[in-house]
Amino acid sequence: MTSDIAVKICGLKTPQTVAAAVDAGARYVGLNFFAKSPRSVTVEEAALLGTHVPVGVAKVALVVDAPTAMLDDIVACALPDIIQLHGHETPQEVAAVKARYGLPVMKVIGVSGPDDLITLDAHLKVADQILVDAKAPKGADLPGGNGVAFDWSLLQGRRWPVPWMLAGGLTPDNVTAAIAETGARQVDVSSGVETAPGVKDPALIAAFCAAAHGACDQP
Repeated sequence: MTSDIAVKICGLKTPQTVAAAVDAGARYVGLNFFAKSPRSVTVEEAALLGTHVPVGVAKVALVVDAPTAMLDDIVACALPDIIQLHGHETPQEVAAVKARYGLPVMKVIGVSGPDDLITLDAHLKVADQILVDAKAPKGADLPGGNGVAFDWSLLQGRRWPVPWMLAGGLTPDNVTAAIAETGARQVDVSSGVETAPGVKDPALIAAFCAAAHGACDQP
């Protein structure tokens, strides 16, 4: 199915769920390398999963404040198309990652209020894409994938000079409304297509993609 809305399914761990994402028309598949996450994969597992991703679908490596040696292994073995920085990386660190690997970098910015958009603005000159996510609740172990949303009205009327993606608490039931309210042309989901933490459901993946792709047909 073709659509103006690009979907990213993040935290995939099995060939079956990678296939479900591809079959549903996702343009990005996210592989999570954050060890504390129930969605995490090893470099070796990611390399195997990558063999199931066809040309034209981007493999995204999600890392959180990863040391250089870890990034070296991921890039060399898992062969990602995009590096997603989901930690406290500064604009200077984002630029350094881009320069070292020659790959596009997607920087995640957690948002809970208007002040967080100032942090977002600081990354616009260095990041190839911005992922606008809900800021993790205080004390949370995970920087994302917590199934919480933020106030979408914060993004109304905002436009940035680089592509951006909406994340945070999205589900098959609310993604159409989220797209309508924010104007997002790219959306990311992880926990919203799971039956348990880290357990993706192919039917929910298909439902999410169908809802997101159908959003462009709404009046």
